[in-house]
Parts: sequence; structure tokens; C-alpha cells
Amino acid sequence: MIGELAPADETSPPRHDGPLLRVERLRKHFELTRGILFTQTLGHIKAVDDVSFAIRAGETLGLVGESGCGKTTTSRMILNLETPTDGEVLLEGQPIHGLQGAALRAFRAKVQAVFQDPWSSLDPRMTVGRTIAESLIVNAWGDRASIAERVRALLMQVGLRPEQAQQYPHEFSGGQRQRVALAAALAPRPQLIVLDEPVSALDVSIRAQMMNLLKDIQAQDNVAYLLVAHDLATVRHMADHTVVMYLGKIVEQAPTAVLFEDVRHPYTKALFSAVLLARPGQQDEEIELAGEVPSPLNLPTGCRFHTRCPHVMPRCSRQEPPLREVSPGHAVACHLFDGD
Repeated sequence: MIGELAPADETSPPRHDGPLLRVERLRKHFELTRGILFTQTLGHIKAVDDVSFAIRAGETLGLVGESGCGKTTTSRMILNLETPTDGEVLLEGQPIHGLQGAALRAFRAKVQAVFQDPWSSLDPRMTVGRTIAESLIVNAWGDRASIAERVRALLMQVGLRPEQAQQYPHEFSGGQRQRVALAAALAPRPQLIVLDEPVSALDVSIRAQMMNLLKDIQAQDNVAYLLVAHDLATVRHMADHTVVMYLGKIVEQAPTAVLFEDVRHPYTKALFSAVLLARPGQQDEEIELAGEVPSPLNLPTGCRFHTRCPHVMPRCSRQEPPLREVSPGHAVACHLFDGD
């Protein structure tokens, strides 16, 4: 059939029945130096520090937190754009870092990205049809006719007209450019798409359209999403599971429906209250956090949130709380729940 990927050869890895993606004890520490000829190490920025989670095929995991919490660095390591200091990212049970040649090209086809600003992924000198076809051409996906038919099908799938393949990015609105970027990401039939703030730059009037389009495509293609976002309304609408990060650590994670009805960690409560998420039947008041976000170069001892936490206890500054389950699938890193 035109447009179908070639069947796997005998050297293909065996079918993997576990999660599509596993992130295991992932760390990324950046060395901060001074000087050019004679460099001096000033310290290390622990952007991501011991992060673990999994994403299953056809599911969406939301990764949320304030700016600087480590969610973007985590997504860059999943895209193989950064090398971890420690830990592993596994796709279908296979480590992704260290891949080369054909194995790296195959990974690039399986894991794609859609960014907040589509200009970052759309070449203004290329027609959108050529942009969408680029990954297919690089991977020798098929002949010219089959690639043209795939581009045509993708444009229709994302709600654009096939004849718009001949137009350039500047001829499209912001929402249309994001649809083009999505079509380009879908071209090689990926298993996972990293969505980095995919709707935050769009007008409010078309955000819901884009979110519904993403969900429709997920239902059609069984593609998994890693949704990196600060907009909790988007996460609530799209994500099956949500991970909350603070200063490089996971502080809470749960199925999204559970998390939004039963917030446990003080930081998550403050984060949710700051965006005034109305919950039926509840009178939520805004929680104001004391102090400033600590420098990632000089992190607090113990719990990293204790300098701002309204429920701080003496041991919070001495002991780092482990991430433990407080109910099935719901884990929290907080000493308030040590006895649960």
C-alpha cells in the first residue's frame, strides 16, 4: 500500500510489551565555569536530579512546574538532544543515548517534537510541503509520488488543504503554522511526540481546537505524548498522568484525574491555586509562597521546597523526603505523608 512503512527485517529488536518510554534515575548536572584559558569550576547546576517515570503507547504524560524546574531539560534528554549525567532513557526497552548511524535515524523517526514557537521548526525559505516531506526524504520513505500523497494526507489530517503545500510559513496564521509543525512531526509515523508548550502561543479562541486535534490524532494513530506545559488547564484536558517537578525533582505524580481532585504536596497546591483552577463544590483560596526560588547552584539541604513551604518542619531541612505512594499510583515526596 502506498505510504506504508517497510516491514521490519530480521535484525529488528523483539517486540516490547512494557511501557513505550522509561526514564530511570535521570540526572543532568551542568558545570558552571569561569575563565577562558584557565577555567575555574564554580559549581554544578543540578537541572534534573533523579527523575523516573514511564509513558505507555497511546497515552499522554503531562510534565509541569515553574520555569527552571527541569522539565525542558528532561524533554531534551528524551529527544536525545542532551546527554544525561547519569541514568537512562529507554525507548521500547532500548537505551537511546549513544545511538549512531541507522539506529539514530530510526530513533529520530520514532520520537518527534512540536515546540511552542513553530518558527523554530519551520524554514521560512521552504514550502510547508517540503518541510513536511523532509524527514521522509532523509529516511528514504518511498518514491516521489508516495511522499507527495503522504504530505497531502497529513495536511488534511491536521485540518489544512492539500493545495497549501505550495505555500510558505509566512502565509499562514500562528495556529496554522502549529498545524504544519504537527504534520511534519507526524510524517514518519512516530511513536512518541514531545509537545513543548504546544498551545501557549496561540490565541485562546483556537487553543481548544488544537488540543482536540491532538487528541483526535492520538486516538487515530495510537501515538504517545509527553506534554511539557505550565498551563494546567491544558494538562487537565489532555494528560492521562501528570508529573510535578520542583528544582529538578519530582514532588508529586498521579493519574491526572486523581491529582486534580486530591492534591497532596504543598508545592502542587500552591501551583494549582496560583492559576485559580476552579473546582466544583470547593472554595479554593490562593496560596502565597514565602521567599524566592532558591538558586539551582546552591540548593537547600533536605527538602528543596522547605525554604518556601507553609508546613515546614525541623526535619525538612535535614532529610530529603523520598517519593512514596500515598494511594495507588499517587506518589508524593513530602514528610507530611511519611506516616500514610
